[in-house]
Amino acid sequence: MKNFKLSHYLNYIVIAIVGIVFTLLSFTGNVKSLYLLMLENILIAVLLSVSLSIVVGFLGELSLGHAGFMCVGAYLGGKASVLLEGVLGNTLINVIVSMLIGGIIAAIFGAIIGLPALRLRGDYLAIVTLAFGEIVRSIFMNSSKTSFGGSFGLSTPRYDKDYLFIVGFVVVLICLAVVQNMMRSKHGRAITAIRDSEIAAKATGINVTKYKLIVFTVSSFFAGVAGVLYSFTQYNVQSTNFSYNYSIEILVMVVLGGMGSINGSIIAATLITFLDVKLQTVLTGDLAVLQDFLYAIILIVIVIYNNAPGLKNFREGYNLNVLFDKISSRKNNPANIQDDEASWHRVPSKIQIDEVLSTKIQRDPTASIKPDKEGK
Repeated sequence: MKNFKLSHYLNYIVIAIVGIVFTLLSFTGNVKSLYLLMLENILIAVLLSVSLSIVVGFLGELSLGHAGFMCVGAYLGGKASVLLEGVLGNTLINVIVSMLIGGIIAAIFGAIIGLPALRLRGDYLAIVTLAFGEIVRSIFMNSSKTSFGGSFGLSTPRYDKDYLFIVGFVVVLICLAVVQNMMRSKHGRAITAIRDSEIAAKATGINVTKYKLIVFTVSSFFAGVAGVLYSFTQYNVQSTNFSYNYSIEILVMVVLGGMGSINGSIIAATLITFLDVKLQTVLTGDLAVLQDFLYAIILIVIVIYNNAPGLKNFREGYNLNVLFDKISSRKNNPANIQDDEASWHRVPSKIQIDEVLSTKIQRDPTASIKPDKEGK
């Protein structure tokens, strides 16, 4: 394929390989339940960070209500799974149908929130999305016990932990396919044009209203799907887990990974979730008070490293891209290419090259010279 680039599909390959490895380990019983639970949390965080990066990184809008869309998916998708359990049981079909229900309803709310985004930008949009998240959380918290559990939370079926992470890997690959193909198409270029200059985008004929609604809808859909996956990892879904602090944590993943970098969002979501779970596991008892402190210190160090002007030369000189370029240039350097089958000494010939170079060419004196033209 002429336009095939391995770098465009590298994240698919890495995620697929990791998924296959953990699947084999799970089937053979060589992985602990704690690591499977951590893997579920990582996959949910990746879904949230990648879906939010469309809004924040590519569209350039500040949204602080992503946990609200996740809350909608967790509650409504979780409620759907409870109702479907009597018909379908706690099966894969139940998981898929519940994810579609939770994702579609969250997408509808995302389109509704996207409407004020047509006139609001920056801090004003952040306030609206933050208010949406708090309103949604408050509604579910004050609901009746028979509907969504109220302050006690919604009881949901826990899907088999030996297989739920496989569903998570598939959903993450689908999310990457949708987001990356959209951002690498003409629609993605229109979205980034809106981020760079909305006025210039309108002047070139880009339908700003349509693309903003598309971005908010797609982002909210996958946030809702992540919420449904979260409901299947728990036995009880509580609204306190979807506070604005969680929205800020998702935003931190996007910012640390790099604005507009999908791979960066994946790496940042993985590292932050792993760090959070490990701190909760290691720091127990009286040391539990140090969890938030150490977590904040590590995040501050990462932010300083990524943004400090004094470390710019170090960041540019030592990173994965530079290492990959060095490996590629060394591989393609003519001085490092070994002799191949087409080298001169391997080509059969009756006359050696040394004999050709040492041959003296003399004119035959008996040969007659004919002029090219008459008289010359």
